Amino acid sequence: MATVSHLLAAKDSCRVFSVSPDTTVFEATCFMNAEHIGALLIIQDLATSRKLVGVFTERDVLRRVVAARRHPEHTSVGDVMTSEIITCTADTLLDDLAELMRVKRIRHLPVLEKDESIAGFISIGDLNAYQAGYCELALQEAENYIHGRV
Repeated sequence: MATVSHLLAAKDSCRVFSVSPDTTVFEATCFMNAEHIGALLIIQDLATSRKLVGVFTERDVLRRVVAARRHPEHTSVGDVMTSEIITCTADTLLDDLAELMRVKRIRHLPVLEKDESIAGFISIGDLNAYQAGYCELALQEAENYIHGRV
């Protein structure tokens, strides 16, 4: 059964983009636009470590900045980020991941190691691309079987 580790291995890039909570919404959205991404991890630098404190998404911009009539240049992502973070691990089964994303209506999920360090960041698009590739491979195998090419 496929797990999040399989999905991470199949991704084009495993770069994880992050900013600090005091970054302005304007700076964060400019960064997101430049990198063509829909979400950022919000990382607080502590004296001896770094801690995941939130996720900032396009949805946060729409709901908590635009609709709330806040000024992006004067609003920090720490004030409008999603702070109730739902995560998964590399061992999470993809079927469980898909169900979690569906039920919780989320499109971006941090992947954490057992020690709470960040292993990656995945999106519903990553999951869909992986599953589409798997379906394509299964279809090719079925066609080969049907045509006796196995």
